[in-house]
Amino acid sequence: MALALQQLINGLTLGAVYGLIAIGYTMVYGIIGMINFAHGDIYMVSAFIAVTVFTLLASFGISSVPLSLLVVLLVAVFFTSIYGWTVERTAYRPLRGSTRLAPLISAIGMSIFLQNMVQLTQGARVKPVAPVLVGGIDILTIDGFTVRLAYSQVLIVVVTVALMAGFTWLITKTSFGRQQRSWEQDRTMTALLGINVDRTISLTFMLGAALAAVAGVMVTVYYGVVDFFIGFVAGIKAFTAAVLGGIGSLPGAMLGGLLIGLIEAFWAAYLSAEYKDVATFTILILALMFRPSGLLGRPEVEKV
Repeated sequence: MALALQQLINGLTLGAVYGLIAIGYTMVYGIIGMINFAHGDIYMVSAFIAVTVFTLLASFGISSVPLSLLVVLLVAVFFTSIYGWTVERTAYRPLRGSTRLAPLISAIGMSIFLQNMVQLTQGARVKPVAPVLVGGIDILTIDGFTVRLAYSQVLIVVVTVALMAGFTWLITKTSFGRQQRSWEQDRTMTALLGINVDRTISLTFMLGAALAAVAGVMVTVYYGVVDFFIGFVAGIKAFTAAVLGGIGSLPGAMLGGLLIGLIEAFWAAYLSAEYKDVATFTILILALMFRPSGLLGRPEVEKV
């Protein structure tokens, strides 16, 4: 029972990270109908930015944990949003009127470019960072096994819930959200109504990148190490979460992320940790076979 409770906590924490990245996927897909396969590598870039800023703050003698986290989050969100804007301008906007395959290939090329750029500039070795948020709460002890809720896990869950609520309000209650939804429903009419389509799409990419930046900072705080390849694996799993929950649905992306995180955690604990990724991608295959619209997604209706 204690092990199950511990894995439940670990799975929810991991799922919250996947959910944050998956929301970026689903926002971009919801507005332009394309999958941004460079999104996972933007998350990786944000993790390296976090390591760099944490190291600089430590060298300056700044030891306040709240101040360090706030500064790192602001810097990571700022620079990662610029990366998201750049991806949209270079990989998507010039190909917006072409076939669906062209932007897909362009996004994969951007993903490879970001991976190699970080590898060349930062090196291929794992980058560690000193523990930022240590300690936790001991919940219970059974047969010598203590269930522990780390402060970093609390931070991840609280930040994720707050961002999920904030983005849901942004999409459903604000003028920008209405512009996004109108572009999704009827692109021609949206442009005729005078809505700045280019700005709406660019802001959507930047917001998705900002969420990936938060996920990158949280993972850096949680694990304490990053490498240039973490974006590919996390990106694919977040994409799986978006598809499982229903791509185009924000609550679906978060639900899919939590499910993927829980499946990974319990699979690693009770079956085989080496095959947890196999389980994740098997779920993707099954979801595409039996429920391609996802758990909370709506089947697409072709307009004639």
